[in-house]
Amino acid sequence: MIEFTINELIKNSKRQLEQPHSVSKVAILGDSSTQLFSKALKGYAFEQNIEFDIYEADYASVELNVFDASSRLYSFEPDFIILYQSTLSLHKKFLTTEFNEKTKFGEKVIKNIEQYLAFINSQIETKIIVFNYGELSDITFGNFGNKTKISWIYQLRYINFQIMEISQKSPNVFVNDMTVLQSYLGFSKTYDMRTYIRTDVATNIDSIPFIVKNCVDIIKAVIGQFNKCLILDLDNTTWGGIIGDDGLEKIQIGALGIGKAFTELQLWAKNLKERGIILAVCSKNTENIAKEPFEKHPDMVLKLSDIAVFVANWENKADNIRHIQSILNIGFDSMVFLDDNPFERNLVRSELPEVTVPELPKDPSDYISYLRMLNLFETVSFSVMDSSRTQKYQEEASRTTLKSSFKTIEEYLISLEMKADIKPFDEFNLPRIAQLTLRSNQFNLRTIRYTDKEVFSLMNSKKHITRYISLSDKFGDYGLISLVVMEKIDKRSLFIDTWLMSCRVLKRGIEKFLLNELVIIALKSGFKELIGERIPTLKNVLVKDHYKDLGFIEKNEKWLLNLDTFKPFETHISKKIAIKLV
Repeated sequence: MIEFTINELIKNSKRQLEQPHSVSKVAILGDSSTQLFSKALKGYAFEQNIEFDIYEADYASVELNVFDASSRLYSFEPDFIILYQSTLSLHKKFLTTEFNEKTKFGEKVIKNIEQYLAFINSQIETKIIVFNYGELSDITFGNFGNKTKISWIYQLRYINFQIMEISQKSPNVFVNDMTVLQSYLGFSKTYDMRTYIRTDVATNIDSIPFIVKNCVDIIKAVIGQFNKCLILDLDNTTWGGIIGDDGLEKIQIGALGIGKAFTELQLWAKNLKERGIILAVCSKNTENIAKEPFEKHPDMVLKLSDIAVFVANWENKADNIRHIQSILNIGFDSMVFLDDNPFERNLVRSELPEVTVPELPKDPSDYISYLRMLNLFETVSFSVMDSSRTQKYQEEASRTTLKSSFKTIEEYLISLEMKADIKPFDEFNLPRIAQLTLRSNQFNLRTIRYTDKEVFSLMNSKKHITRYISLSDKFGDYGLISLVVMEKIDKRSLFIDTWLMSCRVLKRGIEKFLLNELVIIALKSGFKELIGERIPTLKNVLVKDHYKDLGFIEKNEKWLLNLDTFKPFETHISKKIAIKLV
């Protein structure tokens, strides 16, 4: 599950990364001792190649830090604030509350949390991770506690529900789900009264690695580091048995015996697909035989329509995953590969170390509980458009096949019959715009992330010009694939604050088409130059020469484009509608 002990993470906290993927400032505010949590958090981040600069507030000083605008919390300017709230501390407060006030206990706790968040948001822009409360029954009312508001268990569950409600209304608030974590670990492995009484550490020390993983999972998702694709082996992974040897009738799947384990895994994968995770198949098999269960077996949950890329042959699996990656055009570090065979797992780990390869248990009955515990697909956003992602990648596979039939890239691009729709940011697309800033890493010039609230502010800002592009071709609709935010520096210059694009549309000429449109906007608004900047990251090497290739001139670590001398690029993209001027 979690391969690091608390002692190993504490040792890691003293080590330095030579070239971290990212650096974040994290503030920790706790209602109990947070020293071990703080060290373990830094140590686990080290294992993920992330560097945390941590401010740990004094013991149980949440209110002093939050409600003092001159406190160290605000001068530290954290990227993330972790509100480390413990069930044991909350229960103590409940026990000392007057009996006739206990029915209002949850309301007061929630009001206090809302006040924390409101004051923090009035002082700084940051992301806030709020701990909910693991379950603890004091058996004062027994099971009757569910029927009376005066009970601890009723108030506890009310508080947890309201924390979810708060997070839904607050784009910068995320929940570290201690309740779910406790359901995996069990009460005794989550809480330790002996440790709490002696040291005021409010969780079992052995549970801390799991807790910090939860927090780092959220932070990674916020900064755009998360898994996007699940690649499935077939025989003894997606179903029991070997389809080539056992035949359609004898593979194990469905409601009987061990077949239930494989059905559970397929249900899990199906739900991930509906959430927007890309599903692919990588199997050593004859293709038509491997597809037969998807097409003909009545108990199969997954169908061919759920699979974005289907690769079944007798080649090296690492090479096949490379082929899948070339079609999907996503990073290897956003791919998860499931295979029951230790040899295949080790081969992929050896050749593609960026790919996540879980060590599946030997017993298929344990597959799903193990995978749920790993939390492989953390996210910080969801839109209804995510559920159509598989179809878009299937269309991309068709484009890849077509491309091989043309002698030149120009002929191929002309054949696609591409049409673009370019518009200012709008409320309808606000969730997708924010999500694209979170998901885009490779074609992202400055890697600026925006919440829904921040996108809304940009939409209504007189200081900024925003545009997004939706693209379609004869195979289908790509959806919203690129966006730009430009800031008015003065009457002469526009600074390109954000320019990013989905890697699904690389080498289509989108950047040239978009620049042509940006120049039109700038000139008709009276500007004379565009100023661009690339902030290097480990992932955006792809756009190292972006501005140079578009004719910008480098000056003082910025890139300048003189609009009076600009000559529009020729592209093979037509506009759906006329662009609206500022």
